[in-house]
Amino acid sequence: MAGTAGAAGTAGEPDGTVGTVGTGRSGGPGGSGGPGGARRPFLNRRLAGLGTTIFAEMSALAVSTGAINLGQGFPDTDGPESVREAAVRALRDGRGNQYPPGQGVPELRAAVSGHQKRFYGLDVDPDTEVLVTAGATEAIAAAMLALLEPGDEVIAFEPFYDSYAACVAMAGGGRVPLTLRAPDFRPDLDALRDAVTPRTRLLLLNSPHNPTGMVLTRDELTAIAELAVERDLLVVTDEVYEHITYDGAEHVPLIGLPGMRERTVAISSAGKTFSFTGWKVGWVTGPAELVAAVRTTKQFLTYVASGPFQYAAAEALALPDAYFTGLRDDLRAKRDILADGLATAGFEVYRPQGTYFITTDIADLAPDTDALTFCRTLPERAGVVAVPNSVFYDHPTAGRTQVRFAFCKQQNLLREAADRLRQLSNV
Repeated sequence: MAGTAGAAGTAGEPDGTVGTVGTGRSGGPGGSGGPGGARRPFLNRRLAGLGTTIFAEMSALAVSTGAINLGQGFPDTDGPESVREAAVRALRDGRGNQYPPGQGVPELRAAVSGHQKRFYGLDVDPDTEVLVTAGATEAIAAAMLALLEPGDEVIAFEPFYDSYAACVAMAGGGRVPLTLRAPDFRPDLDALRDAVTPRTRLLLLNSPHNPTGMVLTRDELTAIAELAVERDLLVVTDEVYEHITYDGAEHVPLIGLPGMRERTVAISSAGKTFSFTGWKVGWVTGPAELVAAVRTTKQFLTYVASGPFQYAAAEALALPDAYFTGLRDDLRAKRDILADGLATAGFEVYRPQGTYFITTDIADLAPDTDALTFCRTLPERAGVVAVPNSVFYDHPTAGRTQVRFAFCKQQNLLREAADRLRQLSNV
């Protein structure tokens, strides 16, 4: 299952999966009906196999070993001081300390609308076409719960970000992977067309793509849009890395292409763009009818969240262009530092077009070793934590030897990590 650390086991064990909690007789918690009958697992069967995430396991390894954590994607420095002070000011002024409006504070909804116009030329009504969420993760969950019926199929790029599998499962849908393959991880559009069946309800797209760093081109997006219109499909787009692209790659919102406005739910957040991942401020934009559907489920998840941080995110979205270009330039330099170090250490490096992750292959560096085993032993061997891409695939052989590193860290830390990794190949 995508996002878990293994395929079999019991809840809470290191392999990160969920199995039966135990057995018992009728009358016990979750008991089945006859004497001596096996106890039904406590966890909903739709989530079987989706136990502890790989991020929790690897971050725990980083703590226990003192290793440099290049596994989980969070920066090791905060974002702009002006944005942090905006949050402090909101707290002190009593803005957002109580429940904010269910749809989000008006200031942030207006800022999201302004952002879409400023960067993409899109007109978005802040009152009916914007919904604030507890990060992009809640937005994805609310969208899946709102738009799917049991048995509906969802096509998504494989490897998946780990929450996709869980969100589709909770909604009772079935996920259909479209595998992205090294070295360029471009989608096979013919295979995408072939994957659409009468049960297909929705395309779940992520660009810039985590974990591969692939950024969909305008031509690819146009072909996807034409297919969605032809087959009357809904589309949910995860665009949280929209401002983090490199080497001429351009983020193009699918919702702006012909025929897509009425069928697309676009999702983004403040965490990645402004380096305040703990604030959990995300948003949905789309046509009023779709946003209303997502709002219906969202209100029964968190109802509201991150009140004071919503005001700060509104100010962040109004930062000058120099901030956004500076973010991109800084991360590109960090990408190159780590990519060069990984290549010197013997990894095959797939330099990303976007996000702040690098996917590598260990086949030459560690023959006959799978990515999960490699990552579990890496902290002790080299003092560095990474994440195995194989856990993000339904077809784990497709990513069996792929390992992901995060480069959203300080440059000196990336250089230190590269130095530590060189010992793997005795360079």
